[in-house]
Amino acid sequence: MGKLLVTGATGNVGRHVVSQLAEAGLEVRALVRDPGRAGLPVEMAQGDLTMPETLHPALEDVESVFLLWPAFTADGAAEVVEAIAKHARRVVYLSANAADEPGTHYHEIERLIRNSGLGWTFLRPGGFAANTLGWAGQIRQGVVRWPYGAASRPLIHEKDIAAVAVHVLTSGGHGGAAYVLTGPEQLTQAEQVRVIGEVIGREVRWEDQSPDEARDRMMAAWGDPAFVAAALRTWEGFVAVPEPVTDTVERLLGRPALTFRQWAADHAADFS
Repeated sequence: MGKLLVTGATGNVGRHVVSQLAEAGLEVRALVRDPGRAGLPVEMAQGDLTMPETLHPALEDVESVFLLWPAFTADGAAEVVEAIAKHARRVVYLSANAADEPGTHYHEIERLIRNSGLGWTFLRPGGFAANTLGWAGQIRQGVVRWPYGAASRPLIHEKDIAAVAVHVLTSGGHGGAAYVLTGPEQLTQAEQVRVIGEVIGREVRWEDQSPDEARDRMMAAWGDPAFVAAALRTWEGFVAVPEPVTDTVERLLGRPALTFRQWAADHAADFS
């Protein structure tokens, strides 16, 4: 097997992809902005997906790429995909379950990859359990105020996303597949908060926040009006129609997907 390049290598998913590939004894290179601060146990190449000209040295002798796009738009993605196609044979792209919706950057990047001549596999996770880390400050105070407490999703542990990525990168039969990945159980947002409280041994209440109030708060944190509007629409939709559970993780890995309670236990220190 040829060398593997991991982008987003210091993030929630990418760091696990790097460590799991390294533990398997495979030849891994991590694309990072600052090798001196990344602290990864593999070869590192300095580069930035927002500056496609920096990618060519990192792609030398690379056969497969794990691609995690760092922005809410597809600006610059065409140049990045073109650079990957000049060097590698295959890309595993961490997309999203929203990729079937035209107009999203996920949809556009998938289109670019499909037309690039690369072999490809798309990983389309639903809600990330790690997104609930945004409530950490409120959880420490004992009350989470957020909109749509009844919105229900089967949140996925980042370790499972990474494990699927590693499986796909290191085995055959995944060319042209788009895998929808979820956790094993649907929980409302209010239930997610309750589980976190139980794991850390602290009573935490949920209080529904109005969408208008939440919009102002989310704009201050995220700064992208389209992304904020899409997030609010998504949560509102999951009140009436919960996000479906898939068995993809179990089918690919031969074990059940990790539960949200397991995720909360892994991250208990982040809420304490």
